[in-house]
Amino acid sequence: MHRTELADFLRRCRARLGPTDVGLTPGPRRRTPGLRREEVAQLTGMSPDYYTRLEQARGPRPSRQMLTALARALRLTDDERDHLFHLVGEEPPRDRTISGHVRPGLLRVLDRLYDTPAQVITDWGDVLAQNAMAAALVGDITARPPEDRNIVRSIFSGRYRSWAFPPEDLDEHARVHVANLRAVVAARPDDPAPAALVAELRAASAEFAALWETHEVAVRRSVVKRFVHPVVGLLELECEVLLSAEHAQSLIVHTAAPGSESADRLELLRVVGLQSLTP
Repeated sequence: MHRTELADFLRRCRARLGPTDVGLTPGPRRRTPGLRREEVAQLTGMSPDYYTRLEQARGPRPSRQMLTALARALRLTDDERDHLFHLVGEEPPRDRTISGHVRPGLLRVLDRLYDTPAQVITDWGDVLAQNAMAAALVGDITARPPEDRNIVRSIFSGRYRSWAFPPEDLDEHARVHVANLRAVVAARPDDPAPAALVAELRAASAEFAALWETHEVAVRRSVVKRFVHPVVGLLELECEVLLSAEHAQSLIVHTAAPGSESADRLELLRVVGLQSLTP
């Protein structure tokens, strides 16, 4: 517990608020700006002495319930609330869910990757956006119905295009995606979407259920993947995972080693573009 930093943080957060900001009457003229310590104590349900000791860096370690009350009383943002918890040595509440909105800046980055496949996905497998090269490589996933845009669901429902990967690599892809989903569900137990996907697939797929029972955990990392395209053939591509922690989204970029056969085939794929191809 960082008592000195906690005390300073509480004092500064208290000083920036006025009584009307928190629904209190202003009362007599104040010598210093901000709420009084007694008012913060009133808003949080703690004794004035307890709160005073926190601001004087000599108080006991607050409980999670007390930290939540302080965050609410001091009108902290999510980032400030998380900082408050970290100062006390506590894990912040994990109450954020995945947003399906891709920031405009990230979409502009995606558009500029005109010569390499790239897509934005959530950490539990929903494809949110693709560039033309990604659509040419694995199909236009964003054009599918919403329930078919999740990679994990597609793998275990049989709707995933089997020609996208060599058959001998499919078991490894399934294992890795299940291990990543296990990590996501544990990290965000209050997010209903990943948990619902797990329940659905455990009931519908014996393969998924068996992999889930192994309790393997592995967050998605940068790896080398092999793709099979019906026109350009086999491509060995380096998969770089660029994380966006704020939205739990990833920008996945696939590149080929310069001068390699895969680089030549990737250039051919760029020429082929988004023609409708079948295996």
